[in-house]
Amino acid sequence: MDGFAYFLVFLCILGLITFFSTFFIVEQQKVAVIETFGRFSRVARPGLNFKIPFVERIAGRLSLRVQQLDVKAETKTQDNVFVHITVSVQYFVNPENVYDAFYKLDDPALQINSYVFDVIRARVPRINIDRLFEEKEEIANAIKEELNETMTQFGFQILNSLVTDIDPDAKVKVAMNEINAAERMKVAAREKAEANKIMKVKEAEADAESKALQGKGIADQRLAIVQGLRESVEDFQEGVQGTTAHDVMNLVLMTQYFDTLKDVGQYSNTILIPHSPGGMQDIETQLRNAMIQAHEVERSASRNEPGKKIA
Repeated sequence: MDGFAYFLVFLCILGLITFFSTFFIVEQQKVAVIETFGRFSRVARPGLNFKIPFVERIAGRLSLRVQQLDVKAETKTQDNVFVHITVSVQYFVNPENVYDAFYKLDDPALQINSYVFDVIRARVPRINIDRLFEEKEEIANAIKEELNETMTQFGFQILNSLVTDIDPDAKVKVAMNEINAAERMKVAAREKAEANKIMKVKEAEADAESKALQGKGIADQRLAIVQGLRESVEDFQEGVQGTTAHDVMNLVLMTQYFDTLKDVGQYSNTILIPHSPGGMQDIETQLRNAMIQAHEVERSASRNEPGKKIA
């Protein structure tokens, strides 16, 4: 093969290289920065593009997708507690400001990191550890506003800023847990004492109501006994001529006395009671006095009821 043939081969290879270097592809959600002899020329959008070989070149590519940068900063609170705060910053390149995003910042992530540190160390030292957990949303908003104001001039937009973690020193966390546990035990003790109080009040109310009902029942029982004895005396006097109320009362008392002995005998085989004539007289006297007192109670109750005739 002579020199001319080599030259043709060289031209063919050079032509293929030139052809293939003329066309290039830009992926979706990306842009390519084109320079002409080292100077910015234009921005190539997604799809098939072409450039002038040996004159234009692809200086770089930028992603238009939302990106996330996690920044972890250490600082101290107002009450001198050191904490590690993790902030997640979501940002993207503004398609209208590709030139600024490509040429004005050498390292966007480093710039964002510095601003996050600045905001955190300016705000957190003015807040104590308890309020820090409550105001993390305010801190996140402050970081977003500060970054958005600064990064816009560099072609970046801040989509969101989130405080994802607040990690105090291990000893501080243990102390906070102990305080929380003590507070919960205090609340539990207070609630238990309140429950015991309610139970005792209810028991006292139930006992008082029970005693009141029991007393009313006894009073009603005695009144019924007096009424029944009175009717028995009146019926007996009408049926048996010549008997006095004293005779009838003695008979009724003796009948109740023997009924009582019968009832007591059902629960005990042995019972010791006075059973002499003098003892019988004492029992009669005691029963008579009880009946007279019950009758007086009935009369008193009748006086207090308007319109009721006293027997």
